[in-house]
Amino acid sequence: METIGAPGAGLAIALENLFPPLPSEVILPLAGFTASRGNFSLVEAIIWTTLGSVVGALALYAIGAWLGRDRMRRLVSKVPLVDLEDVDRVEAWFDRHGYRAVFFGRMLPIFRSLISIPAGIERMPVAKFLLLTTAGSLIWNSIFVLAGFYLGENWGVVEEYAGIFQWIVIIAVVLFLGYFVVSKIRAHRRKRAQ
Repeated sequence: METIGAPGAGLAIALENLFPPLPSEVILPLAGFTASRGNFSLVEAIIWTTLGSVVGALALYAIGAWLGRDRMRRLVSKVPLVDLEDVDRVEAWFDRHGYRAVFFGRMLPIFRSLISIPAGIERMPVAKFLLLTTAGSLIWNSIFVLAGFYLGENWGVVEEYAGIFQWIVIIAVVLFLGYFVVSKIRAHRRKRAQ
């Protein structure tokens, strides 16, 4: 981080959006720690990493917009246990809650990057998408950069706590998917029995 500086931290965060194995929960506190050592300012760390978040999110938004609603529906129709009524429900939910989903989604592990794709598919107005993405990313990035800044040499502690939060999100997603699959299998069996 000392070598790549604040712009490099921003680039790493942009890449993290596209390649999730690069965890922001490591990059951001490391940027804060590096800022605490005087290599660049705290403000630079927050600005550059937030800019990186927005650039990465915008790339995924563009992929979603390119994919489009029709192409997405064709792809989803080939997924076992998922029917187009499920897609319709998700689209209706996104129509009602999309702005909140983008804002809060920027602060959830796993969803941070992925939320940009449905925003693009649904053609959320770009200005609103950028505003919500910037605001959500600014909050998330500031928390982690500040933690690294104030923890100094102990910045790695942040990764432990972030890891716990990430596991909670993963478990919730797995439970939801399990519920969804079981519900679909039961519905399919009931339909065949009639």
